[in-house]
Amino acid sequence: MAAAQMQLKDPDPRFVEVCRMMSPDDANFHGNVHGGVILKMIEQAGVIISTRHCNSQRESEGEEAHVPCYTALVRVERTDFLQPMFIGEVAQLHAEITHTAHHSLEVQVKVWAEDIMKGTKRLTNRATLWYLPMAVDPPHKIQTVPKMTYVNKETEEAGWSRYRAQKADRERKGLGGAPSLDLSMLERMRESQENGLMEHTVAYAQSSLIHLAGVSDCNAVNYVYGGVTMKFMDEVAGITAAKYCKTNVVTASMDTVNFHKPIKRGSVMYFTGRPTFTSAHSMEIEVFVDTEALREGITKKERAVHAFFTFVSLSQPERKVLPIPCLQVQTDGEASRFFEGKMRYQARKRKRTFSEGSSVD
Repeated sequence: MAAAQMQLKDPDPRFVEVCRMMSPDDANFHGNVHGGVILKMIEQAGVIISTRHCNSQRESEGEEAHVPCYTALVRVERTDFLQPMFIGEVAQLHAEITHTAHHSLEVQVKVWAEDIMKGTKRLTNRATLWYLPMAVDPPHKIQTVPKMTYVNKETEEAGWSRYRAQKADRERKGLGGAPSLDLSMLERMRESQENGLMEHTVAYAQSSLIHLAGVSDCNAVNYVYGGVTMKFMDEVAGITAAKYCKTNVVTASMDTVNFHKPIKRGSVMYFTGRPTFTSAHSMEIEVFVDTEALREGITKKERAVHAFFTFVSLSQPERKVLPIPCLQVQTDGEASRFFEGKMRYQARKRKRTFSEGSSVD
């Protein structure tokens, strides 16, 4: 009787908690949960809290005046995989809105791995995502974001500082700017791949996946979730790294990702990964996502996403980091990209050293 009289409380609008136990389907042969699985869960938590917030003015606006909207992922800041997660552990995600601008909002997500047998928990990931609210009807019209309540003025100013930094970075790189490999070059590289290629070269390790965007990949308005795209990106990057190293490889980080254009249901998605740089104990994989909207009669491929992943090689069963063979560059373009990759590698090291030195948690 008492249970029947219990009142359900409304969820706290400031954050959302998501939990899921990791199964063999989520991991590689060595029990390490795929980085793409974690990225997909991170984006799912982000889209829940951001969509909830952007539709939170229903009562004040009135049901008739309120324009229902969904949120579209437009940017993910650099994401580090601090520790591995394994089969049987429970992934716990905490997603919280940390800043709202006029037409966008920032969501920060933390991920923990819990061993429910031992009662232990450790932080495995931190991520920052940016979303745009889009009207369901009329479709694609960007909506205004309800302003969040900040703890203090300093917190609000810190949020605006992060907003200005990511906006300047997008403008500097160009949201739809041409990456270092165009589609015609990709086709020529695919055609040139034959048996007997020399190991530890770009042509030898390059890998690709093709996926038809189906109903389960999409949101309520038939656009592919950003988390689904990132999962496949990590998968093709992992295949590339495994072909190159021939060992157990795991995702160490994903650099900042800008989503150039939305991907519609029914589109054919082409994922291509290639090595660009190797250090003594890590390798950088460049990933491209190109799409064809075949249902609309469009057969021209368009660039949707472009990102860099970093992988490390681990021994079994000790899980110690192994040396990685040096990438053998064969063209001027590969040499140029190797140098650019080295610059990114050094920048990551500097940023990681600074973060570790200034971290308080």
